[in-house]
Amino acid sequence: MGANEDQEMELEALRSIYEGDESFRELSPVSFQYRIGENGDPKAFLIEISWTETYPQTPPIISMNAFFNNTISSDVKQSILAKLQEAVEVHLGTAMTYTLFEYAKDNKEQFMENHHPVHSATSISNIISAETPNTAPSSKKKDKKEQLSKAQKRKLADKTDHKGELPRGWNWVDVVKLSKTGSKDDE
Repeated sequence: MGANEDQEMELEALRSIYEGDESFRELSPVSFQYRIGENGDPKAFLIEISWTETYPQTPPIISMNAFFNNTISSDVKQSILAKLQEAVEVHLGTAMTYTLFEYAKDNKEQFMENHHPVHSATSISNIISAETPNTAPSSKKKDKKEQLSKAQKRKLADKTDHKGELPRGWNWVDVVKLSKTGSKDDE
């Protein structure tokens, strides 16, 4: 069997195994996510597995870069990925996505034993403060809009159609007036 046939069979198997499982998500026919642990569990994490063209003869790409994992330190992520890579080497040449997800579920406590939640508010504020000098001035200018008086709003509403657009040629009279006054000054 070729790699594509193996992938099609594994895809079918994954769809039937995880049908109705809220933790499983098929991002594409060759990319999958699985949440290890329940929602709200501080030790829960998300694994993303993407197949290469020659998978399962070559290893899949395993990632923990999802936003869901933002409270997990990079050391813990690297440790989990290293353990998953060891499992990949053992199962190379066979369909292993289900096996990897199950391995992670079975070893969740061991994987997360050194996990100390990184406070996301701290990391987000650090990111914001690092970017603030470039973005703050322009965002303040965009937020402030010119306020119109009731009379100005009424006058604008009288000029516009039901879509709020000015009719074609609404300022032509002004152009004609300006061109006439300009020509008198030239004489």
